[in-house]
Amino acid sequence: MKTALVTGAAGFIGSFVCKSLLHDGWRVVGLDCMSDYYDVSLKEARESRLRSHSNYRSVHDKVETPELLMGLLKQERPDVVIHLAAQAGVRYSIENPRSYLESNIVGTFELLEAARAYPPAHMLLASTSSAYGANTVMPYEERVKADHQMSFYAATKKSTESMAHSYAHLYDLPITMFRFFTVYGPWGRPDMALFKFTKAILNDDPIDVYNYGDMKRDFTYVDDLVQAITLLIDALPAKDSEGSCPSDSLSPVAPFRVVNIGNSDSVQLTDFIEAIEAATGKQAKRNLMPMQAGDVPATWADASLLKELTGYSPKTTVTDGVKNFVDWYRDFYGV
Repeated sequence: MKTALVTGAAGFIGSFVCKSLLHDGWRVVGLDCMSDYYDVSLKEARESRLRSHSNYRSVHDKVETPELLMGLLKQERPDVVIHLAAQAGVRYSIENPRSYLESNIVGTFELLEAARAYPPAHMLLASTSSAYGANTVMPYEERVKADHQMSFYAATKKSTESMAHSYAHLYDLPITMFRFFTVYGPWGRPDMALFKFTKAILNDDPIDVYNYGDMKRDFTYVDDLVQAITLLIDALPAKDSEGSCPSDSLSPVAPFRVVNIGNSDSVQLTDFIEAIEAATGKQAKRNLMPMQAGDVPATWADASLLKELTGYSPKTTVTDGVKNFVDWYRDFYGV
């Protein structure tokens, strides 16, 4: 039985990744600090779905805790590490940047040091579409330079890419960084637009629509993201390889690559809101507002490399994905 260490295991994406791995016969060690950035009871409810599995071990602590990950990797010797723990949120990074420094950068450093001592067969680390920053040429392609991040959150995630590449080069650690695009679905985070919009619309409260609705996002359904991540486990980047295709982002000096995970479709925010209205059966009261600091007007993934590496392309429509979330929300909160 193979073992996976998943950080951020009680988070939105992490809990789904753990559930998928357990279903596929893995033993999973899930690390999460259960931070109060948002409702801890939601994290506890996610984790309770995992604790019912005999092959799941839960560890509550911060990734940045000195020597914690060193001890876990020494004890568990995981075949694969999937690093999802991070302080998330573009807007909160303006209010509390130190939490991003500690969780995202120091936490990733602790993981890389642990992997240097006890190397797993493959490490998959979460980055973000926000790393593309001020780039305006779309769809975003992995080999395009991404040097002008627009928020401290994005800057910390881009920094972890550079850190991981250096360790991949120096210590021959196979590392895949995946940049995901606006992930949504059941059990999602309360600080994200879909959760906030659904809650407000059902309560007949107004919703804040930034940039006056002139925003586009490549919305990626959580099941599609998890499928892509688990398939990438077997797509090990190989040092000195020619790559799988002309667009491969494989490093010329390290077993390291960056992979977009997105729906390959940029959806207008107003269309996304209309999908929520259709799923709830209620009209939104829209409070049109200017763009917020650190935000970008559009994202759009070129996911062709993911298809080349795994044969998989995300396919869930916004209409179906939003309905699934609204159905979950009504059931979970009894509304």
